[in-house]
Amino acid sequence: MWNSEPTRQQHQPHNGNTTSGGAQPAKQLGMTSAISLAEPRPEDLLRTEELSKSLEPYKVFESQDELNHRMEILAKLNTLVKQWVKDISVSKNMPEAAAEKLGGKIYTFGSYRLGVHHKGADIDALCVAPRNIERTDYFQSFFEVLKKQPEVTECRSVEEAFVPVIKMNFDGIEIDLLFARLSLKEIPDDFDLRDDNLLKNLDPRSVRSLNGCRVTDEILALVPNIENFRLALRTIKLWAKKHGIYSNSLGYFGGVTWAMLVARTCQLYPNAAAATLVHKFFLVFSRWKWPNPVLLKHPDNVNLRFQVWDPRVNASDRYHLMPIITPAYPQQNSTFNVSESTKKVILTEFNRGMSITDEIMLGRVSWDRLFEAPSFFYRYRHFIVLLVNSQTADDHLEWCGLVESKVRLLIGNLERNPHIALAHVNPKSFELKKAVGGNNSQNNSGNEDELKQQQQQPSHAAITTSPFCSLWFIGLEFERSENLNIDLTESIQNFTEHVIMHGVNIKMLKEGMAIDARHVKRKQLSLYLDSDFLKRERKSMESHNTFNNTLMANRKRLSTELAQSQEPSPTGQATGGNHRGRESGAKVHRLSESLTEDNSNASSDMGGTTPNTPTAAQMNAPSFKATGKNGADSSSCMDTTDQAGIHNNGSNNNSGGGSSSSSSNNSAASNNNKNTTTAEVACS
Repeated sequence: MWNSEPTRQQHQPHNGNTTSGGAQPAKQLGMTSAISLAEPRPEDLLRTEELSKSLEPYKVFESQDELNHRMEILAKLNTLVKQWVKDISVSKNMPEAAAEKLGGKIYTFGSYRLGVHHKGADIDALCVAPRNIERTDYFQSFFEVLKKQPEVTECRSVEEAFVPVIKMNFDGIEIDLLFARLSLKEIPDDFDLRDDNLLKNLDPRSVRSLNGCRVTDEILALVPNIENFRLALRTIKLWAKKHGIYSNSLGYFGGVTWAMLVARTCQLYPNAAAATLVHKFFLVFSRWKWPNPVLLKHPDNVNLRFQVWDPRVNASDRYHLMPIITPAYPQQNSTFNVSESTKKVILTEFNRGMSITDEIMLGRVSWDRLFEAPSFFYRYRHFIVLLVNSQTADDHLEWCGLVESKVRLLIGNLERNPHIALAHVNPKSFELKKAVGGNNSQNNSGNEDELKQQQQQPSHAAITTSPFCSLWFIGLEFERSENLNIDLTESIQNFTEHVIMHGVNIKMLKEGMAIDARHVKRKQLSLYLDSDFLKRERKSMESHNTFNNTLMANRKRLSTELAQSQEPSPTGQATGGNHRGRESGAKVHRLSESLTEDNSNASSDMGGTTPNTPTAAQMNAPSFKATGKNGADSSSCMDTTDQAGIHNNGSNNNSGGGSSSSSSNNSAASNNNKNTTTAEVACS
């Protein structure tokens, strides 16, 4: 019931596919037919084996004992739910024999249900109860039942949340437990939540609570090979966390979004090995024509009067920048928090990942390079630091959660400033150490300017007197202008006032809770962060720059070899030259794939060919034009082969791409008939 391992046997017959690809052609999955049905090559299987081994040091796999421990916890929780439903029903004058049959069940969703959770990860779960159990019963009596359990600690309810939840630590495992009350007399043990009819007569909060389970089950049903999907998703999730783009609340992508993107890649390459899927993931989504939506299947034609994502009907949906639509009714955009700044950061990382996986598939670097990100703190010269202060550990946990959920509002305020090109929030929070001031003075390099600066800097006590202080950093990139003088006071003040007012309205704000925002320069970061950490960040940036320079040189050389290998050989050329040409062609085969796979349905869920007549959604939607660092249209890299082939880690430097553009465009044109599919317009 809770172990995700048997999922392959449960769901693959639903697709009508074999996991190996076999002789039978794969059935169309998703909005379009597959781009490639090619079976894995020996080198693809070798790269997949290397990938699996490279993930082990990052603790993304649990032992069998740890998996069994999770199942034991869920079994105990399920027993508690059944007993609680019975007791509440008896207290409401229901005969005990009838109350015994009511049932009640725990369902799981998220990373655990998908089978991609890492060591120590929390479990997302849902408590489903019959119609005689009220939501107030759950957040009162069941909450008290949980607190009395000897295995349960840190139990707290968040009833006012958009999706109400009870959070707890159950025998060492963090659990987020949602609640849904169905319009059914009994909840049988084999009840399937994917039935749309069960949503009839439900309140919106129950529908939102059910959505996680329904979406997770749909994702598992829509991928052709569960095991390849899982290994690819583990890789992408680790990469996203290492590169600081894993946080739905801060405007990046959350776990379900990454799962849907990997699932879409699996649909486009149903027989590919996991390593190939990771490579194709970056190929597909670095060239996706945003804001065209990503969909795993055609939207269900269900009318239960719940609002679904549809830009033809809902004006606000037309302004979503990177829509990725959940496959279960009611369909929602899982990325509505994405802003212009977070979109730029995500696309930069997609392009960076494309370049690195090109090198990995060529055998030039190991998979470890994919999980190494350039330093956030040496990428920018100016920062805004948010200081969140509290007096107790419990207060601090609540206060930080509220502030984190509101940071994207500050990003929006900053983006409206015409002089700010980018506001990049680091999703990782830092704790302000009391010994920071002392450590900085001890680690002084001896430079007179640094010594003078440290002597002028205030101590920890001058930063805050609170015993608990967490920090968030926002890197700022300004538009180039002479004598630039920007006042950010209003943007910051509006944000802090809004957060404090919200804390008052929900009766969370307590004495000692405070939020402060300051503008600091890079040279002042040592006041807030450990100096040893900053030294490691500097080394990381130097290593990244060295690799980037080598990468650009290799890409330029390989592009030249690709162009030369496609030129006709002169009459009478020596056989040795032909042999060398064949070697060059084989050597750059991977690069050729990346450069020529343009005119395919990988660029949009509208199909392989773009309709001449725009859809209603396109006609009404605004122009989503993102300006790059130097004022260039950053969306142009999605459409041109030379730019998509060469990525300078977010910069607009495309040197080396020009030599390959002509040949790759010709190759793409010659393969157009192979990759063209029926044009299918999403939500039309």
